[in-house]
Amino acid sequence: MKRIFSGIKPTGHLTLGNYLGALRRWVEVDQHQADALFSVVDLHALTVEHDPARVRRLSRQAATLMLAAGLNPDLCTVFVQSHVDEHARLSYILECTATDGELRRMIQYKEKSVRARAAGQSVRLSLLTYPALMAADILAYQADEVPVGEDQTQHVELTRDLAVRFNQRYGHTFNVPRATPPPVAARVMDLQDPTSKMGKSHESGAGIVYLLDEADVVRKKIMRAVTDSGREVEYDPGTRPGVANLLEILSACSGESPQELAGAYESYGALKKDTAEAVLEVLRPIRERHAELAADPGHVDDVLRKGAERARGMARPTVDAAYRAIGLLPAA
Repeated sequence: MKRIFSGIKPTGHLTLGNYLGALRRWVEVDQHQADALFSVVDLHALTVEHDPARVRRLSRQAATLMLAAGLNPDLCTVFVQSHVDEHARLSYILECTATDGELRRMIQYKEKSVRARAAGQSVRLSLLTYPALMAADILAYQADEVPVGEDQTQHVELTRDLAVRFNQRYGHTFNVPRATPPPVAARVMDLQDPTSKMGKSHESGAGIVYLLDEADVVRKKIMRAVTDSGREVEYDPGTRPGVANLLEILSACSGESPQELAGAYESYGALKKDTAEAVLEVLRPIRERHAELAADPGHVDDVLRKGAERARGMARPTVDAAYRAIGLLPAA
């Protein structure tokens, strides 16, 4: 049975984009067809300026929402990254395998370091080295597939390179994983800037639908979504990204193609109204289940504790083998 690893970084409240682009696939497909591990990768939230209390709060919220969306601990492993020491242990070994040039070529390092300097902040070393930690997240579990968005494929390619290099230098230790991109039209864009992805860590939330937004807030955000010049509802992502984004969201919620949906509307207003209602119908059971789980934090803690134990049992033999292979003396 193939093994899958994927994670969510607790740097903001989870969004409609997180659900349609990743979580829903984990729930409906991956946990049924693979030995799947899904983690709140909280160590990655420490690479930039952050509020410790907020990271803890968002980590719990993310784990609760993952369960509320339908991840079943009887079918998959749900855990928090920092609860499994093997991630940090293997990360340093992979830092010793990667090169400075490889890490500095990472697009996210270039973009985030520029933003940090522009804000007058220092650039943390971990922002440069975190791709090694991401590689450790994957390789510790001998994962075969990594469901990621387009913006993360570069990291999986680095992971593959590090696995091959380590195996060649020190003996076969790691499986070489591959990235599995989400289906077409699962990429949800910001409602106020349809050329940018709907990201959970954006400063302005006006164009972002959060999974826990109240119904009135969701309607208001979608009804105020940026559209394009002209009045005809056409699906053309290249020249009419605002309308295309709405059609793709409605398509993801309804199962109909964006092209077919475009032909059913004569006005932007009607499209926005139906999109809002479709989104609310998708989010309703998640919000209801989240409320139930949030009222029983002991259950969530138990799921995360058992998930970490299971993950630790999977990762430790591989990480111990990597320590031996690279030349470290085993503990007595």
